[in-house]
Amino acid sequence: MSQRRRRSLALLTSGVLALPLLTGCGAGEEEGGPVAAGQDIATTAREKVADGGVLRWAVDTLPDTLNTFQADADATTTRIVGAVLPQLFVLDAKGRPVANPDYLEKAEVVEREPKQVVLYKLNQQAVWSDGREIGAADFVAQWRALNGKDSAYWTARNAGYERIEKIEKGKTDLEVRVTFAKPYADWRSLFSPLYPKQVTGTPDAFNEGARGALKVTAGPFALGAIDKKTGTAALTRNPRWWGRQAKLDTLVLTAVPRAERAAALAAGKLDLAEIDRNGADRIALARRDAGKDGAGKEAVGKGGAGSGGARAHGPGAAMTPAQATLSWAVAFGTDEDKAAAEKESRDKHAAAVKRYADEQTALRNFTVRKSLEPAYTQLAMNGSTGPLADERVRRAVARALDRKALAELVLKPLGLPAKPVGSHVALAGQRAYADNSDALGGQDMQAAQALLADAGWRRGGKITEPAGAKAGPESAPQDDGKTPSGPGTGNDGLYIVGQDDEANGDARSAAGQRPLGRPAGAGERPLAAAPGGAQHQPSPVLAPAPFGAQQEVSLLAQAARVAAVVPAPAAPAAPGGTVDDGKRSAARDGDAADPAKASPAPAKQATRTSGAMLAKDGKALTLRFVLPAGPGSESLRAVGERIAQMLRKVGVNTETTKVADDSFFKDHIASGQYDLALYSWPATAYPATDARPIFAKPEPAADGSLLVEQNYTRVGTDHIDQLFDQAVGELDEEQSRELIRKADARIWAAAGSIPLYQRPELVAVKPGLANAGAFGLGTPRYQDIGWKKPPTAKDKKK
Repeated sequence: MSQRRRRSLALLTSGVLALPLLTGCGAGEEEGGPVAAGQDIATTAREKVADGGVLRWAVDTLPDTLNTFQADADATTTRIVGAVLPQLFVLDAKGRPVANPDYLEKAEVVEREPKQVVLYKLNQQAVWSDGREIGAADFVAQWRALNGKDSAYWTARNAGYERIEKIEKGKTDLEVRVTFAKPYADWRSLFSPLYPKQVTGTPDAFNEGARGALKVTAGPFALGAIDKKTGTAALTRNPRWWGRQAKLDTLVLTAVPRAERAAALAAGKLDLAEIDRNGADRIALARRDAGKDGAGKEAVGKGGAGSGGARAHGPGAAMTPAQATLSWAVAFGTDEDKAAAEKESRDKHAAAVKRYADEQTALRNFTVRKSLEPAYTQLAMNGSTGPLADERVRRAVARALDRKALAELVLKPLGLPAKPVGSHVALAGQRAYADNSDALGGQDMQAAQALLADAGWRRGGKITEPAGAKAGPESAPQDDGKTPSGPGTGNDGLYIVGQDDEANGDARSAAGQRPLGRPAGAGERPLAAAPGGAQHQPSPVLAPAPFGAQQEVSLLAQAARVAAVVPAPAAPAAPGGTVDDGKRSAARDGDAADPAKASPAPAKQATRTSGAMLAKDGKALTLRFVLPAGPGSESLRAVGERIAQMLRKVGVNTETTKVADDSFFKDHIASGQYDLALYSWPATAYPATDARPIFAKPEPAADGSLLVEQNYTRVGTDHIDQLFDQAVGELDEEQSRELIRKADARIWAAAGSIPLYQRPELVAVKPGLANAGAFGLGTPRYQDIGWKKPPTAKDKKK
């Protein structure tokens, strides 16, 4: 993920009864409040860290490019660049941007009228590895490469750079003056990283020159060899570094798939690795079995030994004495063929048990550092078609959720704070954060049921299905991927949007950064249009003052208090009249059915009732719930199952489809082939810039499709767009953040996505490693990472 990639915002209604007064802020005395979980990096003073040594740090893959501004940049790109190139602003432990004194003496807005001018005063010792001073020429070259005016540069994003009018040298060579054509609140997001002019000066150098090498660098580390065969990238101490010398001699980034990291740690191939829940449990069990600590109390399983002294975890842990006896009997029975096969199976099993035991012995020497990632998991609702095109149904789904229970399901077993996320655009601790979820209210089944009734959905309604259709209100879950088996609930690790969706043009890099992406999805219906041109009718139950209309008026009235605008109440969109089976062309997603082209009705139909579930116009209220099937997403599936149970209580049925990892985002989320889905957004320090494409109102394209940017729920409003536009151009930082919070409130009101919980961050480390581990919202300080010095005799006496 790169440091700036996506940001989000929030507000909703509270339901049937009284609506709380909204302020749009709620940040308290200190904006953003405390972080939900602090860093866990074994913070150690530099004088207690040894000079020298090697650290082997796991990454998912070696990078295809070292240019973070290209579409195929990834998390490893950002990690390398963070250690070898200038980062003018970095994120502190609360995810807030701060000037990096290694490169800047000062950076500030020195003029606001007639135009915004930012003055950078560079550290006079800052030089590139070729000896040249870092200066205005590097700023100019990067601006020209990224401002979007020269299409020869293959860039994935240009946010902010297109607002710059000119860049010039200041009074001295150490000063750089940047003049903006339009005010830009997020100016700190620019020039981090800063590439040398040798990379950005020409299209050829930009497009190809920095893909496999960086000949000129300016960080505490320099780029060494990238070896595709061994899957390693070596970073070596920079001899020209003017700041505090890096403690490590070498930092070796080693590509290891997450499913193989426990074995790699045990084999001595890694010293530091982000792991999933299963890996964390294995380390906790290993330490408990060795009697090192009580960490195993949080691990899955009942203990270190089972009946008869056998392990209660690992291969064969579930085998009963009867099964073991039967296996022995077959292996030494009279049927030679069966005996041979069983002996081979027993030999393989014995080898697996020994391998596991050896790995557990080695894993005792690691510990798990944990925090919360700069990303949150959300329930996304596709508002472009089907029942969820009706905002009353979306609100009902949201009111049926117990977000606290869902957060506890994932985080409580790990010993992490399980407070639901209250904002789409920031996380607790960041200045833009404010919990606006009270605008919607907590779980309220009566409110959810009233909203559904107002939308026309009734229990016990007649359901008409083609002859031969399966009876019953619930559809069996579908699985077109390979669901992994084995212990542990896993890490909700695969689907931070933009990290694994390069096929959709959404490459991303390290935690907390904005995904890159082209407009995704085609053919979706604009939010304002009701499918098939259907119009709302008053509810016969709640007439003459339908619940939905009351809620709409209350919602808009309160949001107006936040935004200082009083919009005219608008009728909510009508629900879709067709059920999408998820198999139609993505290019036509959301298109209204043409009655003239409709297939003739079947000659004979079977009629049944929906029973305890809801139905309308002869169709059951069934939502397609798409979940990833691959390893590392076990907790997403567990959360999905719990959500389905919650929705069933209000009469909403879900049809769960588990899809292959490479299909989840590209073929379902980006193309709009889903009703409900779970995926994660990274947090950002620059929400005015990075959140807008996530929540922008979809716009119709010339070919009739929708341009959704990164708004994969297809839910948005003009007012939300206006608030973001105002925020990004507001140079009063407090006012800009207030506008962001108002936009956040409006996003809650639209009910396109519901933030659930901040994602867990679990990192396996050798205990002697200092200043590294679970970084939370902060940026690693690479030069301070190292191995602790052995305790002195004086230290031992203490």
